[in-house]
Amino acid sequence: MHDLEPFYRWDAYYSSQDDENSPFAGVSPNYQTYENDVYGYYIHPDWEGFGSQTLYTKLLFADYTQGFAVLEMLGEWNDTLHNDIMHLKRNVIEILVAAGINKFILLGEHVLNFHGGDDDYYQEWFEDVADGWIAFVNFRPHVTTELSRYHIDYYVTYGGQLDEMSTWRTDTPFTFCAQIQNILAQRLGPAL
Repeated sequence: MHDLEPFYRWDAYYSSQDDENSPFAGVSPNYQTYENDVYGYYIHPDWEGFGSQTLYTKLLFADYTQGFAVLEMLGEWNDTLHNDIMHLKRNVIEILVAAGINKFILLGEHVLNFHGGDDDYYQEWFEDVADGWIAFVNFRPHVTTELSRYHIDYYVTYGGQLDEMSTWRTDTPFTFCAQIQNILAQRLGPAL
């Protein structure tokens, strides 16, 4: 698991460490020692911790003019034991919302499991971005099944074309965000 790096080809467009609005501003990974782990398996130092014991992220891109943020996720999303959504909401999302982000894209290819709990923080996040949206992209089928079981689909859009974005790594962040925007405009209406 320590060889699994966050996507890095957009580094020419954006660096969360160099962005003063980022919750990870000024944070430099330590490549000499691997400190973070998911259930005893060390993970690459480029994954950014936000208070969860089992879930990590990498802020791949933020555009404050357009209001987009793209986060790649890694680990087990466990709201039951660790209240991961609270940590994500308080320590990452709220900071980005305060800086003008209202469209969130979370890449979930490396989310291994989801264990649900209360949906209060999802509802709060949804209300915070009332003029925007939250999209979960490329989450595994068993994870989206669990998300639906806990009614997270009331607040977050996923499934269908959003689970079939296999070429996103070859796009620029601007093209990728525009594609997600177009998919959601078809689903949610032209007001987006």
